[in-house]
Amino acid sequence: MTATGERQGQEKPRVGLWARVGDRLIVAGATVGDEGRDGEIVGVHHPDGTPPFDVRWSDTGRVTLVFPGPDARVHHFPPHGTTAAGPVKAATRS
Repeated sequence: MTATGERQGQEKPRVGLWARVGDRLIVAGATVGDEGRDGEIVGVHHPDGTPPFDVRWSDTGRVTLVFPGPDARVHHFPPHGTTAAGPVKAATRS
């Protein structure tokens, strides 16, 4: 029997830090008053989405190879062509 989420085209939950291209990496500041950094993940090096990631930082626009530490988290977005409710269906004319 398949889980409800799988029937609706949703991914299984994953344990640990992982990402897809298009997700956002958020790194907390190291000291009080340091806002931290965030950037778009533009490349992953492993098929399962585990680090390292290529990140385009929002403050500089530079792309760097990042091995995230314990102060980092990933904001996941739905895969391209889907929404939180499931796959996007193409509009058709009647």
